[in-house]
Amino acid sequence: MSGLSLTSEQQVEDALIKSGLIKEDQLNKYKNEAKNNSLPIFTYLIQKDIIKDEDLSKVTAKVNKIPYVNLSSAKIDHEILKLLPQDVAERYMAVPLGEMQHRLVVAMLDAGNVQAVDFLSNKIGRPLKVYAASESGIKQVLKQYGTRLDTSFNDTMPQEDVEAEQQKDEKIDIKNIVQDSPISKTLTAILEYASRNRASDVHIEPSETDLKIRCRVDGILREIMRLPKSTEAALVSRIKILSNLKIDEHRVPQDGQFTIKVDNKEIDLRIAIAPIVWGEQVVIRLLDKTGTSLKLEDMGYGGRALRTIRDSLKQSNGMILTSGPTGSGKSTSLYALIQEIKDDSINIVTLEDPVEYKMSGINQIQVNADVGLTFSSGLRSILRQDPDVIMVGEIRDAETAQLAVQSALTGHLVFSTLHTNSAAGILPRLLDMGIEPFLIASTVKTVIGQRLVRRIPPESESYESTPPETEAIKDAIGMLLPQSKDKIEEVSTDLGYKSLPLSTQNAYTLFKGQDSADTPGGYKGRMGLYEVFTITEEIQELIMKRATASEIQKVALDQGMVSMRQDGFLKALAGKTTIQEVNRVAAGDVENK
Repeated sequence: MSGLSLTSEQQVEDALIKSGLIKEDQLNKYKNEAKNNSLPIFTYLIQKDIIKDEDLSKVTAKVNKIPYVNLSSAKIDHEILKLLPQDVAERYMAVPLGEMQHRLVVAMLDAGNVQAVDFLSNKIGRPLKVYAASESGIKQVLKQYGTRLDTSFNDTMPQEDVEAEQQKDEKIDIKNIVQDSPISKTLTAILEYASRNRASDVHIEPSETDLKIRCRVDGILREIMRLPKSTEAALVSRIKILSNLKIDEHRVPQDGQFTIKVDNKEIDLRIAIAPIVWGEQVVIRLLDKTGTSLKLEDMGYGGRALRTIRDSLKQSNGMILTSGPTGSGKSTSLYALIQEIKDDSINIVTLEDPVEYKMSGINQIQVNADVGLTFSSGLRSILRQDPDVIMVGEIRDAETAQLAVQSALTGHLVFSTLHTNSAAGILPRLLDMGIEPFLIASTVKTVIGQRLVRRIPPESESYESTPPETEAIKDAIGMLLPQSKDKIEEVSTDLGYKSLPLSTQNAYTLFKGQDSADTPGGYKGRMGLYEVFTITEEIQELIMKRATASEIQKVALDQGMVSMRQDGFLKALAGKTTIQEVNRVAAGDVENK
């Protein structure tokens, strides 16, 4: 804690004991441990999670007779944030809360330090009304500076600056990029906004009259701003420079990549530029490796699906395949499978395009078609590297499929993905690629189908389902829900949920989030809907007969598979998503009626 004299530090300790947050003998013990670790006692208590940051800040404020404010879930209006520049706020660990009687109301980490308060007041040239807040609360508000995009440069960027920037980009050397130019600032603002708002993609789309910028957040594209048409050439050139692409090539698509750093996190950017009627469209994929959990449970796997996957991972050979549309989290699922089995006793080799998550202890190979390193040629090389587990980022052609099947036949565990609409669709797709039915039946062990749905935040509100919603729930998962009270615990455990409602209820408790800047549409983040089944003898017989996906799906459902739509409805009852979101993503799934 900063700004505390020895006297006030003792007073805080006394106040902590008096408030019941810690006992005196415990405090003395922790003081000795903190001293041995060369840490201040309060820092040690917080690091060890003995006392919460908010509790300590509240007690300290009371000792110093300073009003306290809890900012852990505060949402500050963007206009109020403008009252204190971001660089000043970060330097002084102070955030604006509003105005009161011609004074700026701020929350500060060091609110008890009179000298620091005076410095800040002199710096901004205004008298202050100061509140105390915790470090985590201050940082939570500081992040909000980047959750809105300031479009004021639309009007303040002079045309001559744009033209000069455009001319400069045509001949600039990549080693001499001007960081403070108008176009650089614009691009930086867009990318920082996208990163802080958890966007997976940024679309820069030229039209006849202007330049539209859209971000994909939680799978939904939203327009965030429009720029003058005159900025297009300079902005695209800037992106090409950073991606080490050809600036003067406007006729053919180009792909590149570069890395940015936002809030001390490195974010890899994949760039795809394509010529369209009104210019060049740019799509930027943001890969934030720090924001994704690679635990199967965190991704939405549970119950029967999770048990099926873990049983499959115990096998030493065969294929585990995931399917779904582009951007449905297939690759992330493969990484989670690798994370589940990673061990020093096995050699895991991957072949990816691109390598999205760099994992220690894994030998990852980046596909590079320009030098002849394709999935098929790379897979041949991998087989000479004594692998136990092979991950192929995607089976795109018949040759790669044949090699993957041969790898599984020769004693390797193979993970890969295909683009199909359901788990059952994987098997006919392999047939289409020319793989013999008996090879598919003997090598493929488990298949996974998946989609991504938006999550509702924990601060959601409950409501009773409407008659149409109740009917939809019963139609989709009535056969899965407990039929009597004595079956609730057994069925809930089997499906991986705490306490499922009875199938005979007249209404069900559902949940929805509140629409806000932080939770647009009432959602925040995404999770998976999954359907998982193993290749049983009955399904092997269907494969040998070249059965359709719907025939295989029906048998898998009869054998206990939970479909993606059913998984979604179960997650809606558990308060993790909404019926509307499940219908948006998985409305067309085949059900077991």
